[in-house]
Amino acid sequence: MHKNFFLWIIISSLFNFSSIAQIKSRTEKILTWIADDIVKSTKYEFIDEKADAVYKTLNHVPSHAKLKLQSPYNDWRYWNGVLNIALLKLGSEFNKPIYSEFVKRNIKFTFENYTYFYKNYNAEGKWVYPFGQFFIMEELDDCGSMGASVIEVYNKIPKTEYLEYINRTSKHILNKQARLDDGTLVRSFPRKWTLWADDLYMSISFLCRMGELTGDHKYFDDAANQVLKFHKYLFDEKKGLMYHCWYSDVEQNGVAFWGRANGWAILAQIDLLDRLPKNYKHRERLLALFKKHILGISKYQDKSGLWNQLLDKSDSFLETSCTAMFTYAIARGINKNYLDKNMKPFAEKGWAGILTRINKDGKIEGICAGTGVSDDLKFYYERPTPLHDIHGIGAVLLAGSEILKLLIIKD
Repeated sequence: MHKNFFLWIIISSLFNFSSIAQIKSRTEKILTWIADDIVKSTKYEFIDEKADAVYKTLNHVPSHAKLKLQSPYNDWRYWNGVLNIALLKLGSEFNKPIYSEFVKRNIKFTFENYTYFYKNYNAEGKWVYPFGQFFIMEELDDCGSMGASVIEVYNKIPKTEYLEYINRTSKHILNKQARLDDGTLVRSFPRKWTLWADDLYMSISFLCRMGELTGDHKYFDDAANQVLKFHKYLFDEKKGLMYHCWYSDVEQNGVAFWGRANGWAILAQIDLLDRLPKNYKHRERLLALFKKHILGISKYQDKSGLWNQLLDKSDSFLETSCTAMFTYAIARGINKNYLDKNMKPFAEKGWAGILTRINKDGKIEGICAGTGVSDDLKFYYERPTPLHDIHGIGAVLLAGSEILKLLIIKD
């Protein structure tokens, strides 16, 4: 048993208990533990790094102040979008409005405060400022994931300013984001143009919800086209995995089958399947691609239940965020009848592995830090794994919430 985990959790036999109620109870406690800590630890304040001062409002901040957010949980970055969606899901399924209210407050907090930073912006870069990606919309990860969470909140609180942001995000993705001639979404770096597997989620999480919100099939059509094209450029039929990237200038893939990149792509595909009209023209083709990708990643699961940072490299470290993404997708795929029940052990083992990564303080270990594209495998091998890194918290919450539904399905 992992040295940091509560003694009352015996991971190796988690899914061998005679009582489903016992497993369910333990999983609910862990998810609540993590989510409650996020809510309790978040203060809606700004810290002046120069003066070591704290401000609850921005009304009387001195002009020389260099402000940062007190908490990373109420910033405007793609990982916050995933976390917001996960907490909304938990709030609904656990009947704990405090989680949903937390997300609503986060969105409101940004809309009430971003103008201060926008007015003081001096082209230092979007990462320097709180809410920088809110008002500097350059790439898909600036707006897609967070835009998806704004749609979720807008469905509950239909404020005009939320809809304006949603429409701005829509215009960026449809009309401004760089694309290849066939419509595939790309970035201008590190080569012009580079296709990143991450961007399947950064685009589709928003596009599929926009299609659901408006009823306009152009959003579903664009999302479906991205899945088809990303598989064309990135998917390796022999490995059953997606490369992290594809360079259009040399028409070749990068070097890595990075775990979280495949996780982003898997999440995107199931997000789309969940929202496509039942009679959508490409639905069966998209479902077949999803199944193929799931089958591919299932071949690389470690005996611990976790997956590796580099999926096809067993000497790379075991990584928590991709494991959570795969666990969620497999569990949800079974719950939604996209996948056969014979895939259930992969999800169960994945969740058991994730639980070994939660320490005595309720913090998650083994989450890879933010990772760009590299042509050097060593770069991926040596990525840091900061404790409780926000890149994976939302995915862990999603995985656990879906596992709870999977528990009631009989083998």
